[in-house]
This record gives sequence, C-alpha cells and structure tokens, in this order.
Amino acid sequence: MDFTLEFEKPVHELESQIKDLKEANNKSDLDINKEIGALQTKVDSLLKGIYENLNPWERVQLSRHPKRPHALDYIEILIEDFHEIHGDRRFSDDPSLIAGFGYFKGQKVAVMGIEKGRKTQDKIKRNFGMARPEGYRKALRLMRMAEQFDIPIISFVDTPGAYPGIGAEERGQAQAIAENLEEMFGIKTPMIAAIIGEGGSGGALGIAIADRVHMMEYSVYSVISPESCASILWSDPKRAEQAANSLKLDPRKASELKIIDSIITEPVGGAHRDILFAANQLSLTIESNLKELKLLSKEDLLEKRYDKFRAMGNETIIIGED
Repeated sequence: MDFTLEFEKPVHELESQIKDLKEANNKSDLDINKEIGALQTKVDSLLKGIYENLNPWERVQLSRHPKRPHALDYIEILIEDFHEIHGDRRFSDDPSLIAGFGYFKGQKVAVMGIEKGRKTQDKIKRNFGMARPEGYRKALRLMRMAEQFDIPIISFVDTPGAYPGIGAEERGQAQAIAENLEEMFGIKTPMIAAIIGEGGSGGALGIAIADRVHMMEYSVYSVISPESCASILWSDPKRAEQAANSLKLDPRKASELKIIDSIITEPVGGAHRDILFAANQLSLTIESNLKELKLLSKEDLLEKRYDKFRAMGNETIIIGED
C-alpha cells in the first residue's frame, strides 16, 4: 500500500513519472535514459530541499510514517541470535515492549524496545506502541538480569507515550515508570538508548535513562505528544501542529539542550527509503559507544550517567500563541 505525506507529494509525482519512463524504456526501442537521468537529478534536488527544511510538525508526521523501521526491524538487522523473554512475573506479558538477549557484533547484549506493529492485527496486539505497566516491569526484569551478568543494554524507543487506559492505571502505570526511572540510574552496566521514531513522554523515558541517548535524524523526543499538548493548553487536539512547532520538536534543539548525545544520520527522505543505511549508521554509533563505556569503572559509569541528566535543559522553552 502506497502512503505519501502532504509535503512529499511533489517528490512522489516525479518518482511516479520516472517509474513510468523506465517501464516505457524497457518496452520500446527508444533510448530515454537521458530524460530519466534529468528527472532523477530533479528528484534528488527536491528531496534535499524538502527534508533539510522540515518544520517540527512535518518531523512528527515523518516519525510516524507507516513504512518507518520499527524496533523489531532494527533488532532483526543488528542483533544476532535474539531470544525474547516474556512476562513481568506479576500480571502478564506486554507484547508492545520487546525484551530479550542476543549478540551485537559478537558482544552479548540485552535488548529492549517498544514496538508499534505493522499490520492492523499486529498494531492491536502491540497496542500501537503504548506500553502497559507489565511492559515496563518486564523491561526492568531484563535490566536487572543484564546487570547481574554484566551485559550491556541497548534500547530502541518508539512510542507516542505509555498507555493511559483505566486498566493500566489500576495496575500501577505511573509507579512502574517511576520505578524504572529510579532504578535505571543505578544499573551497573553500560546502557545505550536510541529514539528511532517517536519518543513520547514518560512512556519513552521509562526505557531511555542511559549513558548515551541518540535520536535518529527524523525522530522526535518530547515530554508530551503534540495532540495531548494542544488538548491541555487550548482544549483542542486539532491544534497539534501549532503545539509541535511551539515545542520545537527537532533533534538539533534536543542536542542543544543536552537531552541527547548525537543525531544519527538517515537517508534523505527518512529511514524507510533505505533501511539498511539507517541501520548501519545506528550500528556504528552503538559500536563506538560500547567501546567507550566498557573502559569506565562501574562507579564512573553511574556518576557520569547521573551528571548527564543533571546537566539537561539549561534553557526554558515558553509555549505561547506564536
């Protein structure tokens, strides 16, 4: 199924023309490779111009692109011999939060990630990437095991936020996230987190207290989703675009505020245009981080992690009408 965002339509139209020309070129004796090349050059230039100048709301839309790689996509590409664990040992298993062990370039690692699902039934199963308290407790179980055996932890974050349903609240959603936040500051093993799509609210932070936190180039990371922000400020979720622009949802701003350590390059147009390229860029970052963090003593690791989060956000962002 084809899917095109509003600001992508000019590119999509040209790409459709190129596809038609290539088919015609294969079926006829005419050589139109020159025309195809000229159109491709135009597409490349247009892509660069559009994606270098995205506004925050367009970044939000791109971070939610239906074809964008999810946690399981990166796990499949980057992690060998992955074995998933299930259940929180209290209530049930949460399919929206993936947790397990595998190998990254020969190194044993613990992996956790929030998975949105791809097709309709899978999205329902994964609760559209909104984890429940049992999911966060499962993640904490994984982290405690990783600490016990001195195994580094890799976290893939992609969620609009933790599930706010009555059942989740009854089972202690806020407490589960708070417990993760507290304990992650004391986990004595290297931790690396990557925002691969949406990083929404405490639902994202519940698995993102790490020694190194990175954002994919076209991802977003925020204390609240634009729709929820607009509902609270103006009682109108339809003003989500205004909220996104006011929140300045841009990895460059997050880097400036020291919320993240780096921005991981994506192919022009988003990771879904070349998943292997995006995965390779992510892999290079993780590999470099692991080498750096393994050199630190456990005491230095925890101290630097604590100092990192204390240094965040030395600037106040005021959300207003403009």
